[in-house]
Amino acid sequence: MNDFEQTLKVLFKAGVDFVLIGGVAASVHGSAHLTYDLDICYDRSAGNLKRLADALSLYHPRLRGVPGNLRFSFDARTLSHGMNFTLATDLGDLDLFGEVLGIGPYSAVKALSNTINLYDHPCAVLSLQGLIQSKRASGRSKDLLVLPELEALSEIQQPTGKIRTAGHRQNKRKPNKKGSGKDPKSR
Repeated sequence: MNDFEQTLKVLFKAGVDFVLIGGVAASVHGSAHLTYDLDICYDRSAGNLKRLADALSLYHPRLRGVPGNLRFSFDARTLSHGMNFTLATDLGDLDLFGEVLGIGPYSAVKALSNTINLYDHPCAVLSLQGLIQSKRASGRSKDLLVLPELEALSEIQQPTGKIRTAGHRQNKRKPNKKGSGKDPKSR
């Protein structure tokens, strides 16, 4: 079981620079699709790699999907020599991305993010447009399946200048002949 809240709080407390991406980011934007891991795109600066490694080391990060007897040292050096990591931790599954397909490195991902308050902390979350762009670029069937929902959410959230509410009726009353705009029946 994943404890997304606790994992994010660990990262916030350590001062890790990251952008929330993937299924949890989609959920923040209103997606109903379920996800079982937390995906982040992380800044690859030396200081941030150290903060990330130090923060997660208490939760025994290990490579997910590999034999348990495979030696793996999770530290800033390991992070600097790799790019993307799929991890299992004591808090749940966590995927670390140094860059996002269809967008690029952390700086480009950050530029496409919105700051949203999560668990009483400001958090950079990849925008709907960024999620759509990355999922389209991945071409994976599970990502393509969620595209119609993300596109619909994006359309709903686009500012149109019009208020759309259920049962809203437009006032079709015309001004009187003098153009005063007053209802002629009220005289």
